[in-house]
Amino acid sequence: MRKRLAPITAEPTAADLAAIDAEWPLIAAELDVLDAEIMMLYAEDRGGPTVLDWRRLRRAEAGVTRAAAELAARTNPRRAA
Repeated sequence: MRKRLAPITAEPTAADLAAIDAEWPLIAAELDVLDAEIMMLYAEDRGGPTVLDWRRLRRAEAGVTRAAAELAARTNPRRAA
């Protein structure tokens, strides 16, 4: 038997929006990785990924690492030391 989900009527709180805003650089970096991975999949149609495709993916992955480290340093000041 399938249960019905209750409709969500509450709006996000200011704290929820602030948390999303704080994490947005990491979210954007992860989207860059996703875009690079999609380009790698499409590269198969044109003979395989090029050196530039691989470079784009590596830079996007490095961006995720930087954004995650910055977020961790901001959320836990003792880790920044």
